Amino acid sequence: MSILDSPVSLTILTACIWTAVASWSVWRGPTQTRVKLPVTHTEMWKKRVFLVIIAISTISLLLHHGGHLTWTMEAFHLGCPALRSHPYSGLKPKHSNVVFLKTHKTASSTMQNLLFRFAERNNLTVALPIQACSHQFCYPRSFTTHSVHQHTLPPNIVTNHMRFNKAELKRLMPNDTIYVTILREPGSMFESLFSYYNQYCQSFKRVPNGSLEAFLDEPWRYYKPEENYSMYARNTLTYDLGGDKDRPAKDVSYAKAFVAEVERVFSLVMISEYFDESLVLLRHLLSWDLEDILYVKLNMRTPSSKQGLTDDLRKKIRAWNSLDAQLFDHFNASLWRQISAVGPACVAREVRLLRETQEKLMKRCFGEGMPLVRSAAEIKNKELRPWQPSGKVDIVGYDLPANISQSFSNQDQELCLRLIMPEVQYTKMLLRSQLLRYRLTSQGRAQQQSHSFQQPVRTSLLRHPAHRSQPPVPAAATPASGTGTNSKTAVGQQSKGQNPHKPSPHRLENSS
Repeated sequence: MSILDSPVSLTILTACIWTAVASWSVWRGPTQTRVKLPVTHTEMWKKRVFLVIIAISTISLLLHHGGHLTWTMEAFHLGCPALRSHPYSGLKPKHSNVVFLKTHKTASSTMQNLLFRFAERNNLTVALPIQACSHQFCYPRSFTTHSVHQHTLPPNIVTNHMRFNKAELKRLMPNDTIYVTILREPGSMFESLFSYYNQYCQSFKRVPNGSLEAFLDEPWRYYKPEENYSMYARNTLTYDLGGDKDRPAKDVSYAKAFVAEVERVFSLVMISEYFDESLVLLRHLLSWDLEDILYVKLNMRTPSSKQGLTDDLRKKIRAWNSLDAQLFDHFNASLWRQISAVGPACVAREVRLLRETQEKLMKRCFGEGMPLVRSAAEIKNKELRPWQPSGKVDIVGYDLPANISQSFSNQDQELCLRLIMPEVQYTKMLLRSQLLRYRLTSQGRAQQQSHSFQQPVRTSLLRHPAHRSQPPVPAAATPASGTGTNSKTAVGQQSKGQNPHKPSPHRLENSS
């Protein structure tokens, strides 16, 4: 990506110029008292050196940041409150300790890919699941630190699927960790769940002809709360967030308390339908740059795999998933309050610049046109083939152009490859790279210790924070799993779930 595609602070450039002017004025002395004296060769040489230094500094600043001024100056002209307080996120260190609760069917795979790339670019550690849990933290069981691979500790980022458990995450993560998640409109989300998990969720599988209409006409005829994967059939967002998916809709006090708790824990709740606007808010929250929030849509279904929804069906879906509906309504309104606080015109401008920059990146990776979606069978590179949940649903992906190696550096190829890499493959690749880093670091420590033993030095045991010292235990020692998923816990409380050693149907989630 070109250096002309990221923001920079106008304040930096202005400060540089004013410093140069002030320094020149001070060096020359006050105008009123200045007396013309013969200029020696040494003084003239000093003046020239000073001017050359100022010129080089200014040119370097413009070359490194100049193109970034476009975004910042436009936002500054609009008078964004957030940008006035810190016009360039580079003035503040990027926040790197993040928990992203990856919910189902909400474009969260796209968000996960973004976080994986940010971690690799900044040499951060991503907490990854133990082998027994595949690519998820033993979902649908409530998250525990035992499900985290010991060689991915202590982490900066957590983003793989889990059932949220704040108490366990607090033991794992630093105190300054920022919590983020994403929600989706209940109608579209439930249609996607019904399509994607139709062959795994028994509540869906027993419906004649796989009819969504039939299920919604008599949901209690097909839905069994205690069955495996029943969390996909009712209030899935509530379940992912650690709540009770089967709490009666008439229990208004529980719903209000649950929404309030989610709002207290999560600094930002993104909305899938306004993904770009949510990313702009995320950028401000974390003091990130434009290049940190670039993405390609991942894990999408083909149009033939989608079902249109009537208004009547949407009403039935909201009634059946009443807790999810209340969550969405509350945080959709909350998102727009945050956008209003920043300034709608400013957010719209940043969204436009984000999309323009993404288009440039797409042309670099895929040629003049946008990337063409392909079926898994059409994708030649196995590392880029998305997992297919069943023969009834087609999940599409991307492939890199055959001639990409001819015009791209290895670094550019890696960027383009990671942009379109599916969740399962990226998780495995990231684990391999972090294991290698762990081994190299361990070898380095061993060599240092061996060297230190040869010297009469005073040593002491290293003390590790409790929340970073919990190694995973063997699978046999993990808490026994229950037979159902009807937990009565609120956000952050632990509950029982299904056996994580069974093959998990959830390999990838489509955001469409």
